[in-house]
Amino acid sequence: FLSLIPPPTYNKVHESSISCHHLATEFPSEDILLVTASPVIKAVTNFKQVSKTLEEFDVEEQPSTMLEKRYPNIKVIESGVKQLKSQEHKIFTEDGKQCIYEKLCLCAGAKPKLIFEENPYVLGIRDTDSAQAFQNHLAKAERIAVVGNGGIALELVYEIEGCEVLWAIKDKAIGNTFFDAGAAEFLIPKLTAEKLETAIACKRTKYTTEGCEKEEGSVAAADKLGTALGPDWHEGLHLKGTKEFSHKVHIETLCEIKKIYLQQEFKQLQKTSLSFPKDSSDNQNLWPVYMELTNGKIYGCDFIVSATGVVPNVKPFLDGNNFTLGEDGGLKVDKHMHSSVADIYAAGDICTASWEPSPVWQQMRLWTQARQMGWYAAKCMVADFLGESIDMDFSFELFAHVTKFFNYKVVLLGKYNAQGLDLDHELMLRCTKGQEYVKVVMQNGRMMGAVLIGETDLEETFENLILNQMDLSAYGEDLLNPNVDIEDYFD
Repeated sequence: FLSLIPPPTYNKVHESSISCHHLATEFPSEDILLVTASPVIKAVTNFKQVSKTLEEFDVEEQPSTMLEKRYPNIKVIESGVKQLKSQEHKIFTEDGKQCIYEKLCLCAGAKPKLIFEENPYVLGIRDTDSAQAFQNHLAKAERIAVVGNGGIALELVYEIEGCEVLWAIKDKAIGNTFFDAGAAEFLIPKLTAEKLETAIACKRTKYTTEGCEKEEGSVAAADKLGTALGPDWHEGLHLKGTKEFSHKVHIETLCEIKKIYLQQEFKQLQKTSLSFPKDSSDNQNLWPVYMELTNGKIYGCDFIVSATGVVPNVKPFLDGNNFTLGEDGGLKVDKHMHSSVADIYAAGDICTASWEPSPVWQQMRLWTQARQMGWYAAKCMVADFLGESIDMDFSFELFAHVTKFFNYKVVLLGKYNAQGLDLDHELMLRCTKGQEYVKVVMQNGRMMGAVLIGETDLEETFENLILNQMDLSAYGEDLLNPNVDIEDYFD
């Protein structure tokens, strides 16, 4: 057996350690190899099954030797991967080692889609080291630009204080990946409010790096190997610029970056930039970098954060191997997490689920799914090795994810944005400004998905209603009537 991770800059890492745990337990006499370029691994702790499909856990950074001490049959090889030769069942590491495997699980995660890769003023927040570099540069900044509309962008824009933030998104509303325009409108007031509230306790992931010397210099200096980020990556970072105000955010919608100018080029071309919107002062500052948007506007700033998503990190394994790729570029896996190449499995962000999914499940490259896939892939490897059959894990029955945006608890269930549903679906909404936002997706009288923002206490009830597909036509809008105790009604 062998569970494999290439350089940790690009991965979530913990799906592989989870696979190793399970394999080592099931096969105490077999050698389990963990190949990683990092001296640390991510271990799931304080796991809690909140409901049938919703789960909370911490992910702790531990030395890789912890695995070896706990499981004598696990050996950690600290090196990057140079080549995979699947026909020979061999991998070659960058330090010159050769490993022969019987079963192999690829957990290489995904790598960021950086805009303008070589620009010294464009920073991708991809790992703990680059997050630290971002904090250092933010401490000297008066204005930054954030490009992207995913989870990191949402968290970043909300957490930054004392710095003007220009936020460029290609969609009509913020958070398009996670919720609709209505939910976005519910959240936006938080971008202008003072951050006086106590942060909601998060029971998922806290990462720290210790004993690392940080490089000063250009923003791009953080583009090194480092341990991967997790949810709540900003916890413990001091995300404050040079100004005394709390939030000052301007959003440019339906646009992308067309071109980036460094200060000297900008002066030579005699371009004109705009002041920060709603800023009464005549801003004649010369900025280190300028961005021209596809809507024709040009803004100057201290640096630009690229938060434009990720792509599966498959490149290290494709040469000479006959992998079938999905439309999103991931390694296609069947319902037993097996790739198109014999004896090779894949889990987490690197893979693309190619089985016929449940009507209320979809793949998203999130930490919760990476953990589930890592565990399930190990079970599949064990079953295959023993010649046994295995049923699809229950976690793939319903898409369920809990996170936090703008200090609100956010629960996403099923087809929460009506993904893939026909036009005959309908939406039901309940919103209390500043407290909660509830949306359910209905089709033919049955609940297909839900978005819950705030402390609604509806997640378990709605989870059950989506799973059992009860016909709810008779209840109509009473489903969301705040005067009806829906939990007791469907208990």
